Amino acid sequence: MAKTTIHRSDYRVPTHLIDTVKLEFDLDPESTGVTNTMHVVPNPQSTEKGAPLVLNGEELTLVSVTVNGRLLSETEYDVSPTALTIPNIVGESTISIVNRFSPVQNTALSGIYVSGGNLMSQCESEGFRRITYFLDRPDVLARYTVAIRAPKDLYPILLSNGNRMEEKDLGDGRHYALWVDPFPKPSYLFALVAGKLVCRSEIFPLKDGRQASLEIWVEPQDLEKTAHTLESLKKSIRWDEERWGLELDLEGFRIVATNDFNFGAMENKGLNIFNARCALANPKVATDDDYLRVESVVGHEYFHNWTGNRVTLRDWFQLALKEGLTVFRDQEFSADMLGEASARAVQRIKDVRFLRTNQFPEDASPMAHPIRPESYLDINNFYTMTVYEKGAEVIRMLQTLLGRETFRRGFDLYIAKNDGGAATLEAFLEAMQEAAGRDLGQFALWFSQAGTPRLKVETRWDDVNHTFTLSATQTTPATPGQPIKRPFLIPFPVALLDPTTGAEMPVQLIEEDEAPAPGTRMLELRETHHEWVFAGLPACPVSSLNRGFAAPVILEADYDDATLAFLATRDGDPFNRWDAMNELMLRTLHAQVRAKLTHEPKDVDPLFLNVVGELLSAPDLSPAFKAVALELPSERLVSEREPLIDPQAVHYAREYVRAAIGKRWITKFLETVDANRTPGAYSPDPESAGRRALKNLALGYAHASGNPRATIALRDQFNTADNLTDKLAALQHMVNSQSPAKQDMAVEALREWYAEPLLINKWLTIQATASLFPGEEPVLERVRELMQTNFFSIKNPNNVYALLLAFFTQNAAEFHAVDGSGYRFWSEIVLELNRINPHVAARVARALENWRRYTPALSRQMYDALQFVYSRKDELSPNVLEVIEKTLGNPV
Repeated sequence: MAKTTIHRSDYRVPTHLIDTVKLEFDLDPESTGVTNTMHVVPNPQSTEKGAPLVLNGEELTLVSVTVNGRLLSETEYDVSPTALTIPNIVGESTISIVNRFSPVQNTALSGIYVSGGNLMSQCESEGFRRITYFLDRPDVLARYTVAIRAPKDLYPILLSNGNRMEEKDLGDGRHYALWVDPFPKPSYLFALVAGKLVCRSEIFPLKDGRQASLEIWVEPQDLEKTAHTLESLKKSIRWDEERWGLELDLEGFRIVATNDFNFGAMENKGLNIFNARCALANPKVATDDDYLRVESVVGHEYFHNWTGNRVTLRDWFQLALKEGLTVFRDQEFSADMLGEASARAVQRIKDVRFLRTNQFPEDASPMAHPIRPESYLDINNFYTMTVYEKGAEVIRMLQTLLGRETFRRGFDLYIAKNDGGAATLEAFLEAMQEAAGRDLGQFALWFSQAGTPRLKVETRWDDVNHTFTLSATQTTPATPGQPIKRPFLIPFPVALLDPTTGAEMPVQLIEEDEAPAPGTRMLELRETHHEWVFAGLPACPVSSLNRGFAAPVILEADYDDATLAFLATRDGDPFNRWDAMNELMLRTLHAQVRAKLTHEPKDVDPLFLNVVGELLSAPDLSPAFKAVALELPSERLVSEREPLIDPQAVHYAREYVRAAIGKRWITKFLETVDANRTPGAYSPDPESAGRRALKNLALGYAHASGNPRATIALRDQFNTADNLTDKLAALQHMVNSQSPAKQDMAVEALREWYAEPLLINKWLTIQATASLFPGEEPVLERVRELMQTNFFSIKNPNNVYALLLAFFTQNAAEFHAVDGSGYRFWSEIVLELNRINPHVAARVARALENWRRYTPALSRQMYDALQFVYSRKDELSPNVLEVIEKTLGNPV
């Protein structure tokens, strides 16, 4: 399994190019045959003249090689487990390769594999080489013609990229389909689907007057869950036309959903393949958040049609050029679909909360890497939060810096100059520079430097001269391979608020003669340290900093708790209002962690509890905003603030504060539950979803207080809910309590959801993340028992993520048991998954990447578990080996 580290600096253009390819498939689950006919020419840009043609190939059985009509003997080429080498391809040539592979043996789910009796493909990043021999790299673009022959009884539906040109019966029980994709694409965008599928379709009018056939293909039992998918696709197409001027370039667009998939979805040209959990929705199987996720992921994959497909990547180091850019586009799409300002603000808060919970810790871990990494052992390990989420934030920051109109001009230039080609981040930034007329060299550091910048802000008020000084200092901690950091260009929007009313004051620099209108002022921090002095102020203002989270930094402001309370209740910027409350919550939780560790009990600060009550009663706030503002930070976020992590102390602190909030405002919470019911037919619209979110949050706080009315309300809600959002919330609150009714409720949910994979996975996650109470079976033992059931398969990524990864990453108090049993279980699972699906194994392996952050007793046992896995390094896949080596070797 040895693999060589790939460095960005080692990039060389391919020695040969392939401009057309015809693939002929004879499908069989045990042994599929492929005839691959390529038109190959030496690359005139290559300096390696006369180099042999080296084609990637893995898990393939070679049958024959023909060059320009002549069958080669075995002495005229060399075949290894990873490549087919053909010498003397020095001129234009037609090469035909016949090979076979076994879909049913493909448990890695990379290439073509079996899913529920159907055949599915996944070629990103290096799966095409498991189908046939090819130059499997993103800078080789070819036009594909695909002919598929298959038994009609097994595979009545045959799909591939592009446009369907022909279908016919072959008269021997098989049938045939011919697909032609008119646009050149890299091999990672190839797709093939065959099976017993049904379709929801619609003819959709495009803005230019053409008609496009939109199709959602699923297994028969899932057809009723596809209406929202189709509507989301229609919205995505129209939005891309109107917002970016980009139109669908094919006669049709197809989505296929499967329950066996390593990722969320894949943007194959014209034939997107989705994990079912990101594609299917109705009120029985999807929550309000699921509806939003389906819309977002459908948008994301469709938007790749231009940012990723029509303009693709020169090499995998440029991954953020398609993923970060497209996450930014899908976030903008989701916000525009919500429409109303309050709903948009809530979505922005959720996006940032996700970034802080998942990407900020990655930036502080042994796996920290720049948005554009400099090297990798296995590229699949770099489909990370840094590439996707931080990449999106940096592109959003560029739009903030340049302005929306200038950013759009730069985007249009980038598309126009690179359409049909393989681009780099430099090409994107050059287009933005040309549109803006300014140098973005310093801004480019965001793509090349790892780590989250810390921005320390101090303020001074001169009561004599009525000037206000704001001092900002940026630092970025050392990360693996980058001990020294250069200062970033940081956009820094600031408002100065009246200390009594919270009204925005003019932000006038002392050197300016006239005061601007009151509002937000965009500053730029370019140096390590800078001071701004503001004048013309009647009183010492309260500063509102980094408004809207303009830059992905950790802000360290000199706010005391009273100032945070003021901002949480008075700031006119919705994000900063939420952020102030979130910081106040984190401080409150930290105080309780300290109290637990020092054995000095401490009451929850009345100031904090009063702010909770004020926000809960605020008439100017929407239910959706109240729900996000009053939700306690996760245990993971709380842990990140601790110098040494004690998971049991963090769990205790969060539960203690929840109960204190519930007891202090029990009457208000019960009133809130009654005031936010949503009678009538279920709708996932933002207003209704916001009311449900606040109602369920209030029920959770009331239940945490021990109030019996809340327990009765939860039981009633579980029994009568007409939507999964309410039913799941009731179950989750009850399972995480000492109520004797929780076991019956969990069994009832299992009985009701048993036959639906989407629901079973939610049920598994609730079991894996449950709190443990005295007298109960350890959660680890419950997880082991669930692994033996017939509704769990370790070969199914969704099952693994729902049960095992959830236990490892979302139930810290139980996973990090003091006896080390959780770590020993983790090592067993990593080694077993490594043999089945290396991609999934690598995701699970990362659960211990921050082992140095924990208390000595825990970190020693985590180290032992990591060393145990590493002792089997000769058996480890490159995916897992890279994670383990970096986790052990990078002392962050």
